[in-house]
Amino acid sequence: MTIGILGIGKLGLCFGLNLERAGYTVVGVDISESYVKQLNDKSFCSYEPQVNEWLQHARHLTVHTQIDQVLIEPISLTFVMVATPSLPDGGYDHSQIERVVEQLIVFGHTVQRVDLVIGCTVMPGYCDTLQERLAPFNYQVSYNPEFIAQGSIIHDQLYPDQILIGEADAAIGDALEAIYRNMCKSDFTVCRMNRISAEIAKLATNCFLTTKISFANSVGDLATTAGADAEKILEAIGADSRIGSKYLKYGFGFGGPCFPRDNRALNLFARNSGYNLLISEATDNVNRQHLQFQYEQYMKDYKPDEVIVFDEVVYKPGTVILEEAQPLELAKRLVKSGRKVLIKEKVAIIEELTKQYGSLFQYELKS
Repeated sequence: MTIGILGIGKLGLCFGLNLERAGYTVVGVDISESYVKQLNDKSFCSYEPQVNEWLQHARHLTVHTQIDQVLIEPISLTFVMVATPSLPDGGYDHSQIERVVEQLIVFGHTVQRVDLVIGCTVMPGYCDTLQERLAPFNYQVSYNPEFIAQGSIIHDQLYPDQILIGEADAAIGDALEAIYRNMCKSDFTVCRMNRISAEIAKLATNCFLTTKISFANSVGDLATTAGADAEKILEAIGADSRIGSKYLKYGFGFGGPCFPRDNRALNLFARNSGYNLLISEATDNVNRQHLQFQYEQYMKDYKPDEVIVFDEVVYKPGTVILEEAQPLELAKRLVKSGRKVLIKEKVAIIEELTKQYGSLFQYELKS
């Protein structure tokens, strides 16, 4: 079976490599000519674990710059995995999906049915609007988002807890379920529903995780203030099977490219739907409050002339991502208050920090 992937960036490339290793032929499309060339001649280098090795061994993965390569000889199942960056209001920018859709419409009616599976995060209700626009051209739209974390994308795709499918109909639901059962190695749960339900479920899942992180940090802040043992308290809470210990640790607040924006997007959708989702707002507020608490603790615990050392400032260990990274936000606040901060990081991170902040921090290459 041949599967198409429109948008073969960080997420799409990992998905394509996993599919290829599971026995599928994968045809990818991306707009960057230099990037596509690097993928095809296997000179591309990624910080994401396993990508470089698996790309070298991929024999049934080809990437093109033109969408026509997927349309001329119709591939009946094509995933759309382009970027949907956040907008100032907290929603998602669907413009890259829109550019794909415009090209599909220009190409015209397909002889055979084509299932278009949206794999990137979108605002609830968006896939239904796509279905209305693309139905006359013989496309069926489904929603199938990923639950992954950068730094472990390939692993997370292979070992999911759940597969979320917002299906156009039972036929595509069956087809997607079969693909994942062939590709994945974990004993996962398949959750099949209509498109808008799946769109809400995707955002709400990450919203719950941000809530759990914020809860853990707020209890930890309280314990620290009262002179109690934050880790022991959270360990006891997590021992309750109704709660569980995952994401219930005391540390930095949530950040990165998924959690903060999914939480805000769900809040925006709720407001636009006439519902006040208080838990979403509270989660964001607690995350900010926790950062301020950490800042005040550091200011008390370190002498004014003491160098404060950060072993990492990325949003999550094992990644190279600085987007809404809470350790970095804390380091910036400390420097702005006149404190000296030494950051120990990888070469790529130090280069990016230097580009963004110059000599604001002291740097040391991490061994």
